[in-house]
Amino acid sequence: MGVGSAPPVHVGIVGAGGITHAHVPALLALGAEVCAFSRHGVALLFERYGIRSCASFDELLSGCDVVDICAPTPTHPGFIEQALRAGKHVICEKPLVRHGSEGPSIAALARATGRLVLPAHVVRYFPQYSYARDAVRAARLGRVGEARFSRSGAHPAASWFADEAQSGGVVLDLMIHDLDAARWILGEVTEVHGIVTGSRGESRAEARLTHRGGATSHVTACWGPRDTVFRTSLRVDGDLDSYEAASDEDLPTSPYVLQLREFLDAFAGGPAPRVTLDDGIRAVELAEAVLASSAGGTPVSV
Repeated sequence: MGVGSAPPVHVGIVGAGGITHAHVPALLALGAEVCAFSRHGVALLFERYGIRSCASFDELLSGCDVVDICAPTPTHPGFIEQALRAGKHVICEKPLVRHGSEGPSIAALARATGRLVLPAHVVRYFPQYSYARDAVRAARLGRVGEARFSRSGAHPAASWFADEAQSGGVVLDLMIHDLDAARWILGEVTEVHGIVTGSRGESRAEARLTHRGGATSHVTACWGPRDTVFRTSLRVDGDLDSYEAASDEDLPTSPYVLQLREFLDAFAGGPAPRVTLDDGIRAVELAEAVLASSAGGTPVSV
């Protein structure tokens, strides 16, 4: 089932929203054969990429080795469970689940079926973030005291994102990228202090993370009007040096290709990927802690 070997890996995409237009071309570039199912149809995916459409999720399961879930967040647990019970490995877009309490049963089922569930935290595959992690691990910056992460963009167009009961809002959908990245780069988080503000259509979240080693991360995420330009930034300050980076759209290799290659290799028995099921569950727990802290007005231990 390895990438580039014969026969090619068969991947079934679930969903037809915006993120599928990152996953599908990356999978095709890796030589995978791709089919898709969405309750709302996959005409655009067929038109743009020529991939086969499945009439049902059962049909998709019968024709693939790996299920790649790009459907709305509330549907993730159900699709993951069905895929695992059908003996398929699973890729799942972030957030892995809407509620952290849904994670342990997924982990137990993955262990019972001997299949992998890998959450698509693609920021770990952007070179700025992997460089920052390497610099911290190698102590090139000295002792790190503080880091800052920011991410902003237009409010997603699909109506379900505006329903925080379904999407978790800006924290579960956007800030979760940097909550995961901060933990990956600076180590485990012990306390979260969050503030979430805004109204329908525009939201802002800020969080201060305390890491086990004593460093602090400041994380900001914003959903703005439709004309908001997508931007990210990262800064890590040590007592010897600092590292700073901003959005970089001109990358030599798509981070989605890097991520999906690593996932498919892991499914084929290769090295463990840099992101695990436990990481996906932990990211949701941190996001929930931001919301709880904002609601209660006090820091939350995690």
